[in-house]
Amino acid sequence: MVRATEYRITMPVSLEEYRIGQTYMRSRMQMENTRGSEGVEVRASHPFADDRMGHGHFAHVVYHFHSKAPAWLRALAPHGALCLEEQNWNAYPHSKTVAHPSTCHSLNSSLALTQSPLPLSLLPFPCPCQCPYFTKFTITIESMHVADRGDSENALGLDEAQLKQRKVERLDIASHDRDMWSRLIAKSGIDPSKVTLTKTNRGPLTPGWQSTCEPVMTAYKMVTVDAPYWGFGKRLELLVLAGERALFLEAHRKCFGWMDEWCELTMEDVRRIEKENIEAMRKNLALNNKVAPDEFNEDELRPEVDGSLDDADSSGTELADSPKGKGKAAEGKEIAV
Repeated sequence: MVRATEYRITMPVSLEEYRIGQTYMRSRMQMENTRGSEGVEVRASHPFADDRMGHGHFAHVVYHFHSKAPAWLRALAPHGALCLEEQNWNAYPHSKTVAHPSTCHSLNSSLALTQSPLPLSLLPFPCPCQCPYFTKFTITIESMHVADRGDSENALGLDEAQLKQRKVERLDIASHDRDMWSRLIAKSGIDPSKVTLTKTNRGPLTPGWQSTCEPVMTAYKMVTVDAPYWGFGKRLELLVLAGERALFLEAHRKCFGWMDEWCELTMEDVRRIEKENIEAMRKNLALNNKVAPDEFNEDELRPEVDGSLDDADSSGTELADSPKGKGKAAEGKEIAV
């Protein structure tokens, strides 16, 4: 059974601020989640142009998270099977996370070395993010970012069938969730209901803040999960949705809590930080997995042409646990879901 939930996360920032803050947050979280032989492997990250979505930023990422999966899922999958291979086309404020179910093995190496992503015209939409060893298991995340308070009824332009299928849930970054996933993932200790940001003079977020704050915007994220497996498919679908929900909350709390670090950065600054983090993660995974460093094409980390492109919206990051340590992003301009 396909399950679809539209999460609406309102943020006390402008659309332009969110574009920079989300990219910074994503890169720092990726760094924090890459330790030992597990973490984030960025195979490509560069601008793209496509007839369907226009101009944006492309990312091809592999998430290795065997130790972070529940014991019952690890028992079903051999070591090395629990990785999530993802490709994302982000034309901010719209983004779509996709994969190539029929070619994720054969294109794995070539995609890492090509200078351009596979044209979207060759892919049916929506196309899923797929785990190589569970070829029928699919996750799709489509996002739209709007300068509103989360009250747009169809920000993603869904058709009637999708509107009937979806479940809508508003997420409050100032809430205090106590579910299992929140306890597992929310380890940063950032509490927007208590944080005061000195550079931007924002916070703490008190009850009802979503109705009164200025500036304001909302991230609309439609998560669709399909795991057609007898005996554990439903359990896997609910697991993914619960994990995505908790990660959305934690990631956006960090985006808010780290605002004093990124509020003075430009997109050019953030892309430079991102490039440095990708190189550091590549070296870490190469060292711990004995992968030849020259397997990664440095040309894939080309800087932006005009600084107008946004970061990739990740689903794999959303399955990773966040350790206490901080990456280079903690150093602000010096420097991943």
